[in-house]
Amino acid sequence: MAASVGNAARLAQRLKELREGRPGLTQNLLAGALSTEARVAAATLSSWESANNPKTPTPTRLEAYARFFAVDRSFDGRRAHLPTHAELRDNPDDLLAYDRLHAELVELLQGEDVIEAETGQRTLLDFDDGDIVIICPDAPTDSRGPLAVDASPNYTLLHQFADTDALIEVFGHIRALNPERKVYYRTSDSVSRNEIQNHLVLIGGIGWSRTTRRVLSLIDMPVEQIDHPDLDTGEVFRLTKSGATEERVFFPVTDEKTGELTEDVALVARVSNPFNSNRTLTILNGIHSRGVLGAALAVTDETIRTGNQEYLGERFPVGNFALLMRVPVIQGKVIAPDFKNARARLFEWAADEEAE
Repeated sequence: MAASVGNAARLAQRLKELREGRPGLTQNLLAGALSTEARVAAATLSSWESANNPKTPTPTRLEAYARFFAVDRSFDGRRAHLPTHAELRDNPDDLLAYDRLHAELVELLQGEDVIEAETGQRTLLDFDDGDIVIICPDAPTDSRGPLAVDASPNYTLLHQFADTDALIEVFGHIRALNPERKVYYRTSDSVSRNEIQNHLVLIGGIGWSRTTRRVLSLIDMPVEQIDHPDLDTGEVFRLTKSGATEERVFFPVTDEKTGELTEDVALVARVSNPFNSNRTLTILNGIHSRGVLGAALAVTDETIRTGNQEYLGERFPVGNFALLMRVPVIQGKVIAPDFKNARARLFEWAADEEAE
């Protein structure tokens, strides 16, 4: 039996109080400390503290919380450390504080006998180690404004980038999830040889990015992006024919009367970096820029990302995958796609299922 909503909410409030009672202790720092025993993402901690839709930690996680918050020395204002049982036993006062806090946390859920298992999630933009390089397309020269000219006293580098809406979403989210990592953003033409061997996040498609076109050509997955004579405003996605799939081409949808874009197509994928198998390649792509933004919002938008992370955790807990989806566009505004909505999913692929 799962924990009741009321009990889960009370526990979520208490966990948040404990963390906020240590000034400077962020969810990222606490997640890092708890991960010394079993990895947990900061986004998962956020779900444990959620006031609206709380998820409940497993008994093992709850016990680790009690150990961490039982002693002041677990956080010195900069670094977080999860004390071991042996460390607590060295001081009777610490052990007593641990026993009391652990009992309190468990008691918050005594209305139900079994604590709800934590929801498995997969957070694409949370990286274990190494630098992270975001690559965006170069904006076409004829689309750049005067602020993109080096000689301008008001020169602004970002005016050289395409898909800057998606870049801002992704860059901010990666920095928040990876405070100890170095995060760079580059245009397709400015990325260096060394940078391309880090964790790569490719934003945008092949039309304005030679680097993206080259990288995608090296990836063995059944989804590719191609130029198509029936569409001159972007590049469509095509499923390559194989023993498991028939060839299909996916187009955006426009209003028949106004010609306004009402639905784009986006690709979210995670594979190994073809230039360094110890690093990852994350793809956030679309037919148009609105599709690219939809792919970014699917993993960054606070209203939808937890559910999407849960879907990825259930459907693709590990390994390479690709998810092709519809991106609704309402009055020009991009709506983050919901992975759990069957209609939103056009195609999905997992590398470890190819042989089945």
